[in-house]
Amino acid sequence: MKKSALVAVTVVLSLLQTAGGQSAGEILKSSGVRGGLVVHLGCGDGKLTSELRANDSYIVHGLDANAANIAKARENIRKKGLQAKVSVMQFSGAGLPYADNLVNLLLAGELGEVPMDEVMRVLTPGGAAIIGGKKTVKPWPKDIDDWSHFMHDASNNAVANDTRIGPPKRLKWVCGPLWARSHEFNSSTAAMISAGGRIFYIYDNGLLGVTDKPIPERWTLIARDAFNGLFL
Repeated sequence: MKKSALVAVTVVLSLLQTAGGQSAGEILKSSGVRGGLVVHLGCGDGKLTSELRANDSYIVHGLDANAANIAKARENIRKKGLQAKVSVMQFSGAGLPYADNLVNLLLAGELGEVPMDEVMRVLTPGGAAIIGGKKTVKPWPKDIDDWSHFMHDASNNAVANDTRIGPPKRLKWVCGPLWARSHEFNSSTAAMISAGGRIFYIYDNGLLGVTDKPIPERWTLIARDAFNGLFL
């Protein structure tokens, strides 16, 4: 497809997505996705893109082939004060600019040059794509197991059925804090489990420092997306 034709298609699709009868809230509800990274392919003027950031559990990324659309979208995002949580970039082609298993929800009127296999590549297991109003959910791989209890599961046997895990080769994501409160205290991370594409851990968010009198602890339950690390 020529660039001019692709631009025309994305402009039309952006209008269809905005006037398609579903609000951002309805789209998120129908997707079944509750927090994470949302990608809006063919984002147009960015109004719907901004609305997809329903709360602090979402980060939204818009893609559009039209430079004028990107400028409008950035202006609308700036007016709403959402620059830190919603962003857009110019994009055309077949390969989406994301690592494997990273995107929780991908929304588009049509895919253009992007093949469906590429959409499934970037979706997290359990993630959803809504293309032209049709929802597709990426199935959970059989080789990835949950660790839902302190000792794997209710059997209290610390052996998982996961066959994908192996020696670490690279980092998937990192998050802070990058150090514990103090070497004189107990570990700042008390427990961690993973289930349903989420990681839950108990962390001591008390003040840093060393003192003769122990600083009060402040234990917090934290949830993150297991595949992209986004704070939920």
